Amino acid sequence: MMDEIASHIMDIVANSLTAGAHNISVLIEKDNEGPLFILDIKDDGVGMDSETAKKVQDPFFSTKTGRKVGLGIPLLKGTAETTGGTFSLTSEPGRGTRIRVAFNAGHPDLPPLGNLKDTILVLAVGNPEVNFLFTYKDSSREFVLDTAEVKELLGGVPINHPEVISFLSKYLDEHL
Repeated sequence: MMDEIASHIMDIVANSLTAGAHNISVLIEKDNEGPLFILDIKDDGVGMDSETAKKVQDPFFSTKTGRKVGLGIPLLKGTAETTGGTFSLTSEPGRGTRIRVAFNAGHPDLPPLGNLKDTILVLAVGNPEVNFLFTYKDSSREFVLDTAEVKELLGGVPINHPEVISFLSKYLDEHL
């Protein structure tokens, strides 16, 4: 098991980047009143056929050359199932992949969310060519950061420019 949900997000998004995704959405939804904690990650990468989509859920399978194991997806699936939640992976060649996980929020084995601010910041500024849509919802608020909108507002200034990074860091501190 990974120590934090943020680590799972980093791992799954790394898979999306490896698959050539240009648009990645990450939704985190917490129902403070209810039993579910949702993580939904979608990309427009190369996708997988149904056989490969099943195989990547096996810890002894990897699509990466030189590695005989791929633990990210199986660990996420295991975490969901350990908490009494659900895991689904849908993918289509040429159309991308979606991973949706529902955790039982009250289960003692649910890892903490972790440092979501740094996760978003590292992904957005470390991959300036990719458009990210980050959404965080709970019963009292909703936060959305669309890096395509940010880049448009910047008018050609790179999203990984030091002043932009500083602004985004402060913005995330104030709104997350």
